[in-house]
Amino acid sequence: MTKQSEFHDRMLSLGLARVSEAAALASAKLVGHGDEKAADQAAVDAMRTQLNMLDINGVIVIGEGERDEAPMLFIGEEVGTGNGPGVDIALDPLEGTTLTAKDMPNALTVIAMGPRGSMLHAPDVYMDKLAIGPGYPTDVVTLDMSPAERIAALAKARGCEMTDITVCVLERPRHEDMIDELRTTGAAIRLITDGDVAGVMHCAEPEITGIDIYMGSGGAPEGVLAAAALKCMGGQMYGRLLFRNDDERGRAAKAGITDLDRIYSRDELVTKDVIFAATGVTDGSIVHGIKREPGYLTTETILMRSKTGSVRRMSYRIKTK
Repeated sequence: MTKQSEFHDRMLSLGLARVSEAAALASAKLVGHGDEKAADQAAVDAMRTQLNMLDINGVIVIGEGERDEAPMLFIGEEVGTGNGPGVDIALDPLEGTTLTAKDMPNALTVIAMGPRGSMLHAPDVYMDKLAIGPGYPTDVVTLDMSPAERIAALAKARGCEMTDITVCVLERPRHEDMIDELRTTGAAIRLITDGDVAGVMHCAEPEITGIDIYMGSGGAPEGVLAAAALKCMGGQMYGRLLFRNDDERGRAAKAGITDLDRIYSRDELVTKDVIFAATGVTDGSIVHGIKREPGYLTTETILMRSKTGSVRRMSYRIKTK
């Protein structure tokens, strides 16, 4: 492998931050304007432009959908100048399009990058997800446990009561039975309307976010992005793909997945060291949203490298005129 083709995470990390910043800034003018599609398209266009400035030979493995569903940043799209290392890219140009349109908390632009072959090519189906923060024994909670058993096991590992545990759940009708069972444990439940990448990330910083555990089903592509974040921040995550019909099973086959019942650990979802960047669009518990003042916009980005465990929070101010 030549030096040019090596994945230098340190050298690429600032460029990745610029990509997420550009997407956030592009969607800033659409916060609270009620147009989800316009906000998402603005973020997509800006992210793609910035990616194509990087000296990488990049392939989108987690993107806006299949080629026929997404005009830009589709799965399999090649990005970058072509002069540089082969990399896998997972991204969500605007995680929380509804949150952006309604000016609600925790809308983010999110992107992760790793060496070629480092990320699961997850099909666009649902994934059953379970995540906790760092500092616990391996497999203290598992997907094979019931929701109540997970709370009991986590409380025991923490040396606290079940009533001291806070669980984050995506508010969807499909989770009603799980929520009812969780209520029987006495654990607190923080329901989120959208944005389960942020939901998983919350587990890594419980002293800041107050979240101890995340569980429930959501998009599989977002599961890979969340695993990339936890690989940098620390914590455990498990995911199992969920299939509702033959079309979704076909998507898995197209992605090269043969074991449809497999439970993936964090390090199986993301197998090599990666870099991860997320920029706030609206205020949230991970990063601040975009701040406006006369003549300026200011963003906050969290930039992380799994190789070193480094977590940077960066403020970026730009003139608007």
